[in-house]
Amino acid sequence: MRFTLRQLQVFLATAKRENLSHAAQQLAMSQSAASGAIKELERQFDVQLFDRRGKRLQLSELGHRLRPAAEDLLARADELQALLEGDQVSGRLKVGASLTIGNYLAVPILADYRQAYPAVDASLEVANTRDIAEAVADFQLDVGLIEGEWWHPDLEVTSWREDELQVFCEPEHPLARKRSVGDRELIEAQWIVREPGSGTRQVFDRAMHDILPQLQISLELQHTEAIKRAVEAGMGLGCLSRISLEDAFKRGSLVPLRVRGRDFTRQMSIVTHRRKYHGRAFQQWLALCQEYRS
Repeated sequence: MRFTLRQLQVFLATAKRENLSHAAQQLAMSQSAASGAIKELERQFDVQLFDRRGKRLQLSELGHRLRPAAEDLLARADELQALLEGDQVSGRLKVGASLTIGNYLAVPILADYRQAYPAVDASLEVANTRDIAEAVADFQLDVGLIEGEWWHPDLEVTSWREDELQVFCEPEHPLARKRSVGDRELIEAQWIVREPGSGTRQVFDRAMHDILPQLQISLELQHTEAIKRAVEAGMGLGCLSRISLEDAFKRGSLVPLRVRGRDFTRQMSIVTHRRKYHGRAFQQWLALCQEYRS
């Protein structure tokens, strides 16, 4: 074999960071050693894996084609080492979750996973649906838990559990005393909603598609708690996952509104890369997620 696993580790770290010094820091090696590993790999096969633009190293066309195979080979090597060292599930697992899932569902799953598999270095990144899906597509995350719908040619999207958005207001809002609200009330109200690119916003836009241009959206906020505080302050109506509102409804600080003729249901999904190898650490995570389907 004319290449080493260490060379592939340096190649992948550089591909992710687009910077040799950052890749070297990640791998706890000197920058000169990291640079030498890349140069030697390119020299051995007379290829160019990166386009050099100042301090940035961007994958060449060949580098893009090599990356999935290198990811796969290293994942299998890590699993082989774990098997040689014992039958314990080990390795690394990088999980991503969109904001509602990350704040209200993923942490208990991660806690149970770490307790069951302490030898796995499991981490959680929370961002909006678009960012999580793109990170999985770019091999930065092993698996993502997302809200709403997403399509990418390299991604496998599997339905996980059902969810529903809920329109809500503060108790003193004029609509709080109504048994249900229709299009006229929705159009006349001020709205505080999630930002474009989030799964929640995607479902909100779909549910309101025919009156969306007429809605008065006064604020777009990235964080669920910020939207709840703004609605509690009387700034308008909100629309978020019921999961995120249960405690506020019990306290009475927010009030659910029944909206006539609007479908706010959605699927939460598990997203993975089609070309990425998934070992035992991933399979155990997937099995645990199935226990949290409802």
